[in-house]
Amino acid sequence: MSNIRELIEASRLDKVDARVLLAHLIQKHLGWPKSSLISKDTEILPTALIEEWRQLEKKRLEGHPVAYLTGKKEFFNIELAVAPGVLIPRPETELLVELALAYIQEKQLSSPRILDLGTGTGAIGLALAKNCAKAQVFCVDLSSEALMIAKANTATLDLNMVQFYQGSWFEALPQDIKETQSFDIILSNPPYIPAGDHHLSEGDLRFEPSSALTDGDDGLTAYRDIFERAHSYLLPEGLILVEHGHDQSAAICELLYQFNYSSIKTHQDLAGISRVVTAQHPSFAKLG
Repeated sequence: MSNIRELIEASRLDKVDARVLLAHLIQKHLGWPKSSLISKDTEILPTALIEEWRQLEKKRLEGHPVAYLTGKKEFFNIELAVAPGVLIPRPETELLVELALAYIQEKQLSSPRILDLGTGTGAIGLALAKNCAKAQVFCVDLSSEALMIAKANTATLDLNMVQFYQGSWFEALPQDIKETQSFDIILSNPPYIPAGDHHLSEGDLRFEPSSALTDGDDGLTAYRDIFERAHSYLLPEGLILVEHGHDQSAAICELLYQFNYSSIKTHQDLAGISRVVTAQHPSFAKLG
């Protein structure tokens, strides 16, 4: 017989991880809210819950990501379903959403057209759709598994106006979109970890799909592909935003400069690390 307090105190897990897993289990088995971790921490828990707790505890101790064990992850005030085979949304990626929403407000865009390249769970595109009701959001991913999860998240969040396309970057878009410069905003959090980087064999990254983490090269392949073609899809004053690795800011800015983008800016996350670069259509400098 055990209760919440005893399970947490006895576990070798990080206390934050233990509480997240137990919050998931008490909601699943008992319908209790997260606050019950405190308000009902001495109540005896059912055997089925404790047995599942032991299974999840073991897997977490082996390194399996908490988000895969619970099947969900919060991102920018929305809850997303996640599963092995799709990248787990990170808090630092919320900076992309914040910057895009600020741009929409600054430009007073009533119905912005937004393209999310490499959407994964749909985190970026769905967060923007949730926070900008009239936005027209288009999401692209090469992985059919990722798109299946993204579409499920779309249905759960009742954001069925969001459109999805499978394929490599801009090639996934239908011909009518390819033929016109049509987006106010293009965003991407592409695979940017260089091949052989030690982080790929550490922590949660060991369990996440390598194709969503690394390009198998220098970590810049996706940026070259995207920057080379993005100007053909951006409106004249359109904004492109990309997340990058902690030490890639200068390289990303240099690539944007090489492809003639204007108004190139770097942005730091809450930890003070350069995490996002924004730029505008090459013609914007002439318009200005």
